[in-house]
Amino acid sequence: MRIAFIVQRYGTEILGGSEYHCRLIAERLAPRHQVDVLTTCAQDYITWDNEYTEGADRVRGVTVRRFANARSRDIQAFNRYSEWIFNHEHSKDDELEWLRQQGPWCPSLLEYVERNHHQYDVLIFFTYLYAPTVLGMAIAPHKSVLVPTAHDEPAIHLDIYKDFFSLPAAIAYNTESERRFLTTRFSIRAIAEETVGCGVDLPQAQPYPRDRGGASAADRGDEQADDEQSPSFRPHLAARGAMFRRRHRLDGPFVLYGGRIDPGKGCEELIEYFSTYVKHGGDASLVLMGVKLMPLPEDPFIRFAGRLSDQERLQALEAATIVVVPSPYESLSLLALESFAVGTPVLANARSEVLVEHCLESNAGLFYADRDEFSECLALLVADQRLRAALGANGRDYVRRNYRWDVILAKYEQMFARLKSR
Repeated sequence: MRIAFIVQRYGTEILGGSEYHCRLIAERLAPRHQVDVLTTCAQDYITWDNEYTEGADRVRGVTVRRFANARSRDIQAFNRYSEWIFNHEHSKDDELEWLRQQGPWCPSLLEYVERNHHQYDVLIFFTYLYAPTVLGMAIAPHKSVLVPTAHDEPAIHLDIYKDFFSLPAAIAYNTESERRFLTTRFSIRAIAEETVGCGVDLPQAQPYPRDRGGASAADRGDEQADDEQSPSFRPHLAARGAMFRRRHRLDGPFVLYGGRIDPGKGCEELIEYFSTYVKHGGDASLVLMGVKLMPLPEDPFIRFAGRLSDQERLQALEAATIVVVPSPYESLSLLALESFAVGTPVLANARSEVLVEHCLESNAGLFYADRDEFSECLALLVADQRLRAALGANGRDYVRRNYRWDVILAKYEQMFARLKSR
């Protein structure tokens, strides 16, 4: 089949969020199908400036067709307009102007879909929120799959989305929480609906013990114990996460965050809460990896690791004592799933129903509702090695049951078959 993914931005430099999710799915489907990605030239979602070269490119085996945005975003003006439109009566034209101001505004991308949609068997739109999806979905809804990545936020209550969710022929939800929210609020007419999510690789068993107080292979009773008993075994070199710790000069327990370092992802609150934890005697450090979109304090317990490669990201997740997921708005959270996959427990924001669902279903993490709960949960996890080891084992099992790539891809293939048969 020939498949087109339509997404607001795309590239290996873009880590986290729906764009990363889209890339993972596109790369996994590319060996089986002819896959194109139709996207903009933007790398930065704040301005939508055209940073990538317009035209066709190949990215990890996937053909990527980029189109230049017609305008950049003035984020301050957009925030003022959003504040007004969310709190005052307004017209449909006002909402369309909000969509244009939000961006990315890319008429040439929509024109390409209009002219060429008949060449594709399936169109897969990622993220309900942006103009390429809202306007592109209306072009060929009968062969369109929506991956909404939706949650309860002010924008989703605008009238432009009222009928939008009735258009796609198929919907791939990320979680049951997202599915309940959308099916309760909107009229869904899709012929195929499935809770799909995204696949997560389970790293192969490693010849090292759980670093910084985790369970050793001998404790687990598996074949890794033989490696640890070998005369050539060097714990200081082979310890889980040791390379990341040495590279970033980390000693002792640390809490890891990965993704956009942005107030909208809960990072400002995270730093405030973590500062309170330290003031009350906590001895862990906070390490942030990803793109920095806000200033960070100069406190010695806060470390900025920057944007990491896929391999370094895996090493960081393995090295972490705990991974924190502070966003109140999540439709899936690949950060949580990747943490589970490597056996690192998470501490999650309880305001996200999705994160709470992950923690409860997996029994692989704790969640906090306020500053005091954050400090207490963090102190407990740092102090209790056995608890961390048990949660870590539960997390790996959760991913193995629900987020293996063969399971995820089979669900997509079933949706494609339903659309083709129709």
